[in-house]
Amino acid sequence: MDATRRYFFGATPEEQKRKCNALLRSNTRKLDRDLANLQQLERKTRTFILQASKRAQKSPALAAQARQETRIFARELLRVRKQEQRLATSKATLASVGMQVNEAFAMKKIEGSIKNSTGIMRDVNSLVRLPEVMGTMRELSQELVKAGIMEEMVSDSLDNDNLAEEGEEEAEAEVDKILGEILKDKVEGTGVQVPSQPLGRQEEPEEEDLESEEMLAQMRGRLEALKS
Repeated sequence: MDATRRYFFGATPEEQKRKCNALLRSNTRKLDRDLANLQQLERKTRTFILQASKRAQKSPALAAQARQETRIFARELLRVRKQEQRLATSKATLASVGMQVNEAFAMKKIEGSIKNSTGIMRDVNSLVRLPEVMGTMRELSQELVKAGIMEEMVSDSLDNDNLAEEGEEEAEAEVDKILGEILKDKVEGTGVQVPSQPLGRQEEPEEEDLESEEMLAQMRGRLEALKS
């Protein structure tokens, strides 16, 4: 009987509400997993920076290359932190959508109808463009349209924040700030200076180059995997 009623009349408001909340919970769990992975990646990147700094102090022959590596890893750390910030903001927006959706269904019980919400539409539009949750957010938007909470909309993919969008000076200043933050305790009392500009490359053993390139490739691969 319920299946027949749904075929002719569609899902009940309570069923629509449950499905919307299930999709919201699914998206929240996905963002939580991605944030945890990014935090782990941030910790590893900080370790890479410290290791490169130690190499610079221990071996004068490797100092220039090692210091250059600290800047490379610091740029990657900056990208990780920007993505962390974006996902944390998106999680807060998702929580806001959840409260607005439940409020809209509660009002329907009282007033017998649901009015389109521009607030939900704006927030869902920003989340539907987020690569990490794009698929389930599209499904959520369809459910909200069916429930009459928002109108149908068309969105383009969200451009990822990255260093290329910033001016070179601004990006380098952020890199300096990260290096100062991570290497502060290591630098103080040693006489070692955190380089403010990338240093020229000298000849070093190929094994060191390959090890650093492999670590960097692994980091970038994990970061890209979180975006897909």
